[in-house]
Amino acid sequence: MSLIERLRGSVRAKLLALVLAPLMLGFPLIMGLLWYWGEVYYHRLMVSRVGSDLATAHGYFERVIDGVGNGVHGLASSQALAGALAEGSPDVVAALLAARKGGLALDFLNLLDVNGRVLHAATAIPAGSARGQWAVVQQAVRARGGSVIERFAPAELGALDATLRERARLALVPTERARPDPRSEEERSEEERGLVVHAASPVQDAAGNLVAVLEGGVLLNGNLDFVDTLNAIVYRDGSLPEGSQGTATLFVDDVRIATNVRLFEGARALGTRASDEVRTHVLDRGQTWLETAFVVNDWYVSAYEPVVDSRGERVGMLYVGFLETPFRSAKRIALLVVGALALLVSAAGALLTLHWARGIFRPIERMHATIGRIDGGDERARVGDVASRDELGRLATAFDRLLDDQAVRRAELQALNASLDRKVAERTADLAAANEELRTAQRRLVMSEKLAAIGELTAGVAHEISNPTAVIQGNLDLMREELGSAAQPVANEIRLIHEQVGRIRLIVTKLLQFARPGEFAGYVEAVDVNGALADCLVLTRQHLARGQVKVVQRFAAQGAVRINLQELQQVLINLIVNAVQAMPEGGTLTLETSDRDPRTDACGVRIVVRDTGSGIRAEDMARLFDPFFTTKKRQGTGLGLSISHTLVERYGGRIEVDSAPGQGATFTVSLLAEPDYRNDSAASEGGRESREANAT
Repeated sequence: MSLIERLRGSVRAKLLALVLAPLMLGFPLIMGLLWYWGEVYYHRLMVSRVGSDLATAHGYFERVIDGVGNGVHGLASSQALAGALAEGSPDVVAALLAARKGGLALDFLNLLDVNGRVLHAATAIPAGSARGQWAVVQQAVRARGGSVIERFAPAELGALDATLRERARLALVPTERARPDPRSEEERSEEERGLVVHAASPVQDAAGNLVAVLEGGVLLNGNLDFVDTLNAIVYRDGSLPEGSQGTATLFVDDVRIATNVRLFEGARALGTRASDEVRTHVLDRGQTWLETAFVVNDWYVSAYEPVVDSRGERVGMLYVGFLETPFRSAKRIALLVVGALALLVSAAGALLTLHWARGIFRPIERMHATIGRIDGGDERARVGDVASRDELGRLATAFDRLLDDQAVRRAELQALNASLDRKVAERTADLAAANEELRTAQRRLVMSEKLAAIGELTAGVAHEISNPTAVIQGNLDLMREELGSAAQPVANEIRLIHEQVGRIRLIVTKLLQFARPGEFAGYVEAVDVNGALADCLVLTRQHLARGQVKVVQRFAAQGAVRINLQELQQVLINLIVNAVQAMPEGGTLTLETSDRDPRTDACGVRIVVRDTGSGIRAEDMARLFDPFFTTKKRQGTGLGLSISHTLVERYGGRIEVDSAPGQGATFTVSLLAEPDYRNDSAASEGGRESREANAT
């Protein structure tokens, strides 16, 4: 039995669950919340700490950049440089630049003319070399010097000094989690690009005119003093717990070019690369990373920010971070201690609760056992005396009294139930018979009233149309007699009017035929249904051609039927036209004839009209042959199928339909070889019952 079934079937289990739930559910809930809050606040604390460290590192990095710019600017505006330029000796200027290059800790120092070409240099760069393409030099030419970070290509470093290119050269180390390098195999074996603090300042004469530009810079590749000083500023002694260590790194793109992160004892992780997720976040998206990250070979709480050159392009990253393991271990130990204490308190509370609950369980178990015996057929089973004198003890006593009263009532109810069952069965049978008679009479009455109203209306309309038609016909005959040969020019028009008057008379006759079908039985003759059906195809060829309908003919009937040919054609044409209208996109119209089997049915023929249209809905089937019912809202009167049904039933035949939505419709006309005429009342009532049977 599952735990849910035990809880549903046992009060004892429910009470135990009710008592222990606060302890059993509270402990994991508290531990879960504690763990969640611990993780959240731990994460916030680590992010806040490393974010503060990154702000400190960023400030120091900015001071280093500004310091290089200030040093170059100081030399450019110094009296020493002005004096050397005034003296006009190239050796004096070169000596001054060489001396100040070392004093300012610069890796290159060039004096340029106002067009950005080298005049004098402290390195081996040839005089006349173009330096005006750099943005900071262009600013100095416009008397607005400054200092920026630039990424120098290997050739650009070599043009300044061959030793700078060699200093920047760094073997790349395969790094776990790094993005695959798209460069060629030879190119991705080494990193030769350099990250340079590039500064320039205008040199002006006493009148404030620009006479030269002083350019200098520091190569940061392999600049270990920079990252060690940065690390010492950000992570002073005692700022991290024992076992953790702070790290700082400078990247060109995602390659470490200056770092104190270690690959192994004593070896710095130069040439290793940042993880792909860090590169995507910082270099691709230009966002600051404040999160745990995998650094070379361990997890660090890390902060990365992009380093941007003078054109606003992200050319590298500045990183600070500290080893996460000691912090996570301390957090885990604290949570485990708190969890152990909470578990100990919960277990003690559960034991005390179970001891106190035993006094509640005993009376409940006695009552439960009594109920089980009663369910087993022992109607004399009782709880008896219980030691408890509380609410449960009084409940057990009241339960026994209730069982005694129930035994008496049970005997009385059994006798009453037997009598009541007999009476209910008798009344149910009577009501069912009466309801069926009522429904049958109601259907007959409603249909009789509908047909009577329709017949009266139709007869009135036909009478009103007949009077003006007779007047038109009489005057037309009189006009033709009076005019004589003078009417010859309009003879065709007179003929057309005569034909339309005849058509009106035919329509009136059809209306009266619908109103009183028994009074308009036509002349019957032996009709070949195959020929009649073929004639109908000729008469409806325009409908078939316009609807792109394919006609399939299977004429197998051998016998003839006695019926009025025009009325039969009226029925068949109506069915064919309805089938074509049910296939507006085209389809297949199948026409079949066959003899009825004389062994199972009266002699005659069957005519089948089948289409592949959208079919007939189930709710429309029962009303299909009702007068004035139509599913074609904008065309048709709803009399076609009703008149067809009346015409066929007049001769003892029937029309049946079989259809389902989406599967087309099949109309079957069954005709007798010899007509079995029916009177109006019989036809009306019989037609209604037949329509209900056919539709169902």
